[in-house]
Amino acid sequence: MDHVSPIDLRSDTVTRPTEAMRSAMIAAEVGDDVWGDDPTVQRLEAQTAELLGKEAGMFVPSGTQSNLCALMAHCARGDEYIVGQHAHTYRYEAGGAAVLGSIQPQPIELAPDGTLPLDIAASKIKPDDPHFAQTRLLAIENTHDGKALPLDYLATLRPFVDEHGLALHLDGARLWNAAVAHDLSEAELAAPFDSVSVCLSKGLGAPVGSVLVGSAELMTAARRCRKILGGAMRQSGMLAAAGLHALDHHRNELARDHELAAALGEGLASVDGVDVDFVATNMVFVDFSGLEDANSRFAAAGMLVPDCSGYSRFVTHRDLPEDTVDRVVGALVN
Repeated sequence: MDHVSPIDLRSDTVTRPTEAMRSAMIAAEVGDDVWGDDPTVQRLEAQTAELLGKEAGMFVPSGTQSNLCALMAHCARGDEYIVGQHAHTYRYEAGGAAVLGSIQPQPIELAPDGTLPLDIAASKIKPDDPHFAQTRLLAIENTHDGKALPLDYLATLRPFVDEHGLALHLDGARLWNAAVAHDLSEAELAAPFDSVSVCLSKGLGAPVGSVLVGSAELMTAARRCRKILGGAMRQSGMLAAAGLHALDHHRNELARDHELAAALGEGLASVDGVDVDFVATNMVFVDFSGLEDANSRFAAAGMLVPDCSGYSRFVTHRDLPEDTVDRVVGALVN
Protein backbone atom coordinates (compact mmCIF):
# COMPACT_ATOMS: atom_id res chain seq x y z
CA MET A 1 0.00 0.00 0.00
CA ASP A 2 1.40 3.39 -1.01
CA HIS A 3 2.11 5.85 1.79
CA VAL A 4 -0.09 8.94 1.69
CA SER A 5 1.44 12.03 3.26
CA PRO A 6 -0.77 13.43 6.03
CA ILE A 7 -2.40 16.83 5.78
CA ASP A 8 -2.46 18.93 8.95
CA LEU A 9 -3.65 22.51 8.48
CA ARG A 10 -4.10 23.46 12.14
CA SER A 11 -0.89 25.50 12.33
CA ASP A 12 2.70 25.71 11.13
CA THR A 13 3.67 24.60 14.64
CA VAL A 14 2.90 21.00 13.66
CA THR A 15 6.03 20.73 11.51
CA ARG A 16 8.44 17.96 12.46
CA PRO A 17 12.22 17.91 12.26
CA THR A 18 13.71 16.51 9.08
CA GLU A 19 16.25 13.68 9.12
CA ALA A 20 18.99 16.21 8.41
CA MET A 21 17.85 18.32 11.36
CA ARG A 22 17.75 15.27 13.63
CA SER A 23 21.30 14.41 12.56
CA ALA A 24 22.43 17.95 13.40
CA MET A 25 20.84 17.65 16.84
CA ILE A 26 22.56 14.34 17.55
CA ALA A 27 25.93 15.71 16.45
CA ALA A 28 25.61 19.00 18.35
CA GLU A 29 28.52 20.13 20.48
CA VAL A 30 27.10 20.94 23.90
CA GLY A 31 28.01 22.50 27.22
CA ASP A 32 25.96 23.84 30.11
CA ASP A 33 24.02 26.89 29.00
CA VAL A 34 23.18 27.93 32.57
CA TRP A 35 26.93 28.38 33.00
CA GLY A 36 27.00 30.10 29.62
CA ASP A 37 29.31 27.61 27.94
CA ASP A 38 27.16 25.73 25.45
CA PRO A 39 28.87 26.57 22.13
CA THR A 40 25.92 25.62 19.92
CA VAL A 41 23.56 27.86 21.87
CA GLN A 42 26.10 30.65 21.59
CA ARG A 43 26.26 30.20 17.82
CA LEU A 44 22.48 30.24 17.49
CA GLU A 45 22.17 33.39 19.60
CA ALA A 46 24.94 35.18 17.70
CA GLN A 47 23.67 34.14 14.27
CA THR A 48 20.08 35.15 15.03
CA ALA A 49 21.18 38.50 16.44
CA GLU A 50 23.26 39.13 13.31
CA LEU A 51 20.37 38.20 11.02
CA LEU A 52 18.16 40.68 12.86
CA GLY A 53 20.77 43.41 13.10
CA LYS A 54 20.96 43.37 16.90
CA GLU A 55 23.83 43.14 19.37
CA ALA A 56 22.94 39.99 21.29
CA GLY A 57 20.45 37.16 21.55
CA MET A 58 18.98 34.72 24.07
CA PHE A 59 17.64 31.24 23.32
CA VAL A 60 14.43 30.29 25.14
CA PRO A 61 12.07 27.30 25.05
CA SER A 62 9.05 29.14 23.64
CA GLY A 63 7.79 32.30 22.02
CA THR A 64 5.53 32.95 24.99
CA GLN A 65 8.54 32.98 27.30
CA SER A 66 10.55 35.07 24.86
CA ASN A 67 7.90 37.77 24.76
CA LEU A 68 7.46 37.69 28.52
CA CYS A 69 11.20 38.00 29.12
CA ALA A 70 11.20 41.05 26.86
CA LEU A 71 8.25 42.66 28.61
CA MET A 72 9.78 42.03 32.03
CA ALA A 73 13.14 43.39 30.91
CA HIS A 74 11.55 46.59 29.59
CA CYS A 75 8.99 47.14 32.36
CA ALA A 76 9.11 47.14 36.16
CA ARG A 77 6.28 46.01 38.44
CA GLY A 78 3.39 48.43 38.09
CA ASP A 79 4.45 49.67 34.65
CA GLU A 80 2.24 49.44 31.58
CA TYR A 81 2.61 48.32 27.99
CA ILE A 82 0.38 49.21 25.05
CA VAL A 83 -0.61 46.26 22.89
CA GLY A 84 -3.17 45.16 20.32
CA GLN A 85 -6.44 43.72 21.62
CA HIS A 86 -5.90 40.54 19.56
CA ALA A 87 -2.11 40.47 19.69
CA HIS A 88 -0.54 37.24 20.85
CA THR A 89 1.30 38.82 23.79
CA TYR A 90 -2.01 40.01 25.22
CA ARG A 91 -4.65 37.51 24.13
CA TYR A 92 -2.89 34.16 23.81
CA GLU A 93 -0.16 34.09 26.45
CA ALA A 94 -2.32 33.42 29.52
CA GLY A 95 -1.95 36.94 30.92
CA GLY A 96 1.69 36.29 31.79
CA ALA A 97 2.71 39.95 31.75
CA ALA A 98 0.16 40.71 34.46
CA VAL A 99 0.34 37.40 36.34
CA LEU A 100 4.12 37.00 36.51
CA GLY A 101 5.49 40.42 35.57
CA SER A 102 2.98 42.64 37.41
CA ILE A 103 2.83 44.65 34.18
CA GLN A 104 -0.46 46.27 33.27
CA PRO A 105 -1.56 45.78 29.66
CA GLN A 106 -3.34 48.60 27.85
CA PRO A 107 -4.97 46.85 24.88
CA ILE A 108 -6.40 48.74 21.93
CA GLU A 109 -8.18 47.54 18.80
CA LEU A 110 -5.96 46.73 15.86
CA ALA A 111 -6.67 48.08 12.41
CA PRO A 112 -7.80 45.60 9.73
CA ASP A 113 -4.27 45.50 8.27
CA GLY A 114 -2.83 44.37 11.62
CA THR A 115 -1.34 47.73 12.57
CA LEU A 116 -1.80 49.30 15.97
CA PRO A 117 -3.13 52.85 15.35
CA LEU A 118 -0.59 55.25 16.79
CA ASP A 119 -3.05 58.10 17.32
CA ILE A 120 -5.07 55.84 19.60
CA ALA A 121 -1.90 54.57 21.27
CA ALA A 122 -0.88 58.16 21.99
CA SER A 123 -4.21 58.82 23.66
CA LYS A 124 -3.66 55.85 26.00
CA ILE A 125 -0.22 56.92 27.27
CA LYS A 126 -0.61 57.78 30.94
CA PRO A 127 0.60 61.06 32.39
CA ASP A 128 3.36 61.10 34.98
CA ASP A 129 1.01 60.94 37.95
CA PRO A 130 1.00 58.55 40.93
CA HIS A 131 -2.60 57.61 40.14
CA PHE A 132 -1.52 55.79 36.98
CA ALA A 133 0.69 52.97 35.90
CA GLN A 134 3.62 54.37 33.95
CA THR A 135 3.50 53.60 30.25
CA ARG A 136 6.88 52.16 29.27
CA LEU A 137 6.51 50.02 26.16
CA LEU A 138 4.73 49.63 22.85
CA ALA A 139 4.40 46.02 21.62
CA ILE A 140 3.82 45.25 17.93
CA GLU A 141 3.18 41.93 16.16
CA ASN A 142 4.43 41.09 12.63
CA THR A 143 2.93 39.13 10.98
CA HIS A 144 -0.54 39.45 12.51
CA ASP A 145 -3.15 37.02 11.18
CA GLY A 146 -0.60 36.34 8.49
CA LYS A 147 -0.54 39.98 7.39
CA ALA A 148 2.90 41.52 6.93
CA LEU A 149 2.71 45.03 8.37
CA PRO A 150 3.03 47.84 5.80
CA LEU A 151 6.52 49.32 5.43
CA ASP A 152 5.28 52.90 5.69
CA TYR A 153 3.71 52.03 9.05
CA LEU A 154 6.91 50.42 10.34
CA ALA A 155 8.77 53.61 9.43
CA THR A 156 6.56 55.62 11.82
CA LEU A 157 7.21 53.50 14.91
CA ARG A 158 10.67 54.69 15.95
CA PRO A 159 9.81 58.40 15.77
CA PHE A 160 6.62 57.70 17.74
CA VAL A 161 8.24 55.86 20.65
CA ASP A 162 11.14 58.32 20.77
CA GLU A 163 8.69 61.21 20.99
CA HIS A 164 6.84 59.57 23.87
CA GLY A 165 9.80 58.04 25.70
CA LEU A 166 8.73 54.43 25.16
CA ALA A 167 10.61 51.27 24.34
CA LEU A 168 9.52 49.20 21.32
CA HIS A 169 9.13 45.40 21.26
CA LEU A 170 8.30 43.19 18.28
CA ASP A 171 6.61 39.84 18.59
CA GLY A 172 8.10 38.59 15.34
CA ALA A 173 7.18 34.94 15.71
CA ARG A 174 6.61 34.89 11.95
CA LEU A 175 8.91 37.77 11.01
CA TRP A 176 10.55 35.32 8.60
CA ASN A 177 7.27 35.26 6.64
CA ALA A 178 7.03 39.05 6.66
CA ALA A 179 10.55 39.28 5.23
CA VAL A 180 9.57 36.94 2.39
CA ALA A 181 6.36 38.88 1.74
CA HIS A 182 8.24 42.19 1.46
CA ASP A 183 11.35 40.69 -0.17
CA LEU A 184 13.45 42.39 2.50
CA SER A 185 15.92 41.13 5.07
CA GLU A 186 14.79 40.40 8.59
CA ALA A 187 17.25 43.05 9.79
CA GLU A 188 15.49 45.72 7.75
CA LEU A 189 12.14 44.85 9.31
CA ALA A 190 13.61 44.58 12.81
CA ALA A 191 15.56 47.86 12.63
CA PRO A 192 13.10 50.12 14.52
CA PHE A 193 12.71 47.77 17.49
CA ASP A 194 14.58 47.60 20.78
CA SER A 195 13.79 43.91 21.16
CA VAL A 196 12.55 41.26 18.76
CA SER A 197 11.30 37.74 19.44
CA VAL A 198 11.47 35.24 16.58
CA CYS A 199 10.18 31.67 16.57
CA LEU A 200 12.09 28.67 15.23
CA SER A 201 9.33 26.07 15.61
CA LYS A 202 6.72 27.42 13.19
CA GLY A 203 7.52 27.89 9.52
CA LEU A 204 11.19 27.09 10.05
CA GLY A 205 10.32 23.62 11.30
CA ALA A 206 12.50 23.27 14.41
CA PRO A 207 10.93 21.16 17.17
CA VAL A 208 11.17 23.84 19.86
CA GLY A 209 12.52 27.27 20.66
CA SER A 210 12.56 31.01 20.08
CA VAL A 211 15.28 33.62 20.22
CA LEU A 212 14.99 37.09 21.75
CA VAL A 213 17.40 39.72 20.44
CA GLY A 214 18.30 43.25 21.42
CA SER A 215 21.12 45.17 23.02
CA ALA A 216 23.64 43.32 25.20
CA GLU A 217 22.39 45.30 28.20
CA LEU A 218 18.77 44.34 27.55
CA MET A 219 19.69 40.67 27.05
CA THR A 220 21.48 40.67 30.41
CA ALA A 221 18.25 41.79 32.05
CA ALA A 222 16.26 39.29 29.97
CA ARG A 223 18.49 36.41 31.12
CA ARG A 224 17.57 37.14 34.70
CA CYS A 225 13.90 37.02 33.66
CA ARG A 226 14.49 33.73 31.84
CA LYS A 227 15.94 32.25 35.04
CA ILE A 228 12.97 33.46 37.07
CA LEU A 229 10.60 31.89 34.56
CA GLY A 230 12.40 28.54 34.57
CA GLY A 231 13.67 28.83 31.02
CA ALA A 232 17.39 28.37 31.66
CA MET A 233 18.38 24.96 30.26
CA ARG A 234 21.52 22.83 30.47
CA GLN A 235 22.75 20.97 27.35
CA SER A 236 20.32 22.89 25.21
CA GLY A 237 22.75 22.92 22.30
CA MET A 238 20.91 19.84 21.04
CA LEU A 239 17.83 22.04 20.62
CA ALA A 240 19.82 25.02 19.38
CA ALA A 241 21.34 22.83 16.65
CA ALA A 242 17.85 22.34 15.23
CA GLY A 243 17.39 26.11 15.17
CA LEU A 244 20.72 26.63 13.41
CA HIS A 245 19.82 24.04 10.81
CA ALA A 246 16.46 25.76 10.29
CA LEU A 247 18.09 29.16 9.81
CA ASP A 248 20.62 27.78 7.34
CA HIS A 249 18.34 25.49 5.32
CA HIS A 250 14.64 26.34 5.81
CA ARG A 251 14.35 30.12 5.61
CA ASN A 252 14.74 30.08 1.84
CA GLU A 253 11.83 27.64 1.49
CA LEU A 254 9.16 29.83 3.11
CA ALA A 255 8.04 31.28 -0.22
CA ARG A 256 6.65 27.85 -1.08
CA ASP A 257 4.35 28.05 1.97
CA HIS A 258 3.00 31.39 0.73
CA GLU A 259 2.44 30.03 -2.75
CA LEU A 260 0.64 27.01 -1.34
CA ALA A 261 -1.61 29.24 0.80
CA ALA A 262 -2.55 31.30 -2.26
CA ALA A 263 -3.37 28.15 -4.22
CA LEU A 264 -5.32 26.70 -1.30
CA GLY A 265 -7.36 29.89 -0.98
CA GLU A 266 -8.16 29.77 -4.69
CA GLY A 267 -9.14 26.11 -4.47
CA LEU A 268 -11.39 26.59 -1.46
CA ALA A 269 -13.07 29.59 -3.08
CA SER A 270 -14.20 27.29 -5.89
CA VAL A 271 -16.26 25.15 -3.50
CA ASP A 272 -19.94 26.03 -3.17
CA GLY A 273 -20.79 27.22 0.33
CA VAL A 274 -17.20 28.14 1.20
CA ASP A 275 -16.28 31.81 1.52
CA VAL A 276 -12.58 32.67 1.56
CA ASP A 277 -12.17 35.90 3.53
CA PHE A 278 -8.50 36.56 2.80
CA VAL A 279 -5.13 34.93 2.25
CA ALA A 280 -2.00 36.43 3.81
CA THR A 281 1.50 34.90 3.70
CA ASN A 282 0.94 31.30 4.87
CA MET A 283 -2.58 31.69 6.25
CA VAL A 284 -6.02 31.23 4.71
CA PHE A 285 -9.06 32.57 6.56
CA VAL A 286 -12.25 30.81 5.54
CA ASP A 287 -15.94 30.81 6.45
CA PHE A 288 -17.41 27.30 6.21
CA SER A 289 -20.83 28.17 7.65
CA GLY A 290 -22.46 27.80 4.22
CA LEU A 291 -21.22 24.23 3.83
CA GLU A 292 -22.84 21.39 5.74
CA ASP A 293 -20.63 18.90 7.60
CA ALA A 294 -17.24 20.36 6.66
CA ASN A 295 -15.73 18.92 9.84
CA SER A 296 -16.96 15.40 9.15
CA ARG A 297 -15.83 15.59 5.52
CA PHE A 298 -12.29 16.49 6.54
CA ALA A 299 -12.30 13.84 9.26
CA ALA A 300 -13.42 11.19 6.77
CA ALA A 301 -10.47 12.16 4.58
CA GLY A 302 -8.10 11.78 7.54
CA MET A 303 -7.17 15.47 7.63
CA LEU A 304 -6.38 17.48 10.74
CA VAL A 305 -8.00 20.91 10.63
CA PRO A 306 -9.30 23.49 13.12
CA ASP A 307 -13.03 23.67 13.74
CA CYS A 308 -14.70 24.29 10.37
CA SER A 309 -18.28 24.78 11.54
CA GLY A 310 -17.89 28.53 10.93
CA TYR A 311 -14.95 30.91 10.56
CA SER A 312 -11.62 29.12 10.50
CA ARG A 313 -7.91 29.54 9.78
CA PHE A 314 -5.79 27.16 7.71
CA VAL A 315 -2.01 27.46 7.91
CA THR A 316 0.36 26.11 5.28
CA HIS A 317 3.84 24.82 6.12
CA ARG A 318 6.81 22.83 4.91
CA ASP A 319 5.38 19.41 5.86
CA LEU A 320 2.38 19.63 3.54
CA PRO A 321 2.53 17.50 0.37
CA GLU A 322 2.41 18.93 -3.14
CA ASP A 323 -1.12 17.59 -3.72
CA THR A 324 -2.55 19.39 -0.66
CA VAL A 325 -4.94 21.64 -2.61
CA ASP A 326 -6.41 18.80 -4.67
CA ARG A 327 -6.94 16.64 -1.64
CA VAL A 328 -8.47 19.39 0.51
CA VAL A 329 -10.87 20.49 -2.22
CA GLY A 330 -11.62 16.86 -3.04
CA ALA A 331 -12.57 16.15 0.57
CA LEU A 332 -15.26 18.85 0.33
CA VAL A 333 -16.72 18.09 -3.08
CA ASN A 334 -16.55 14.29 -3.31
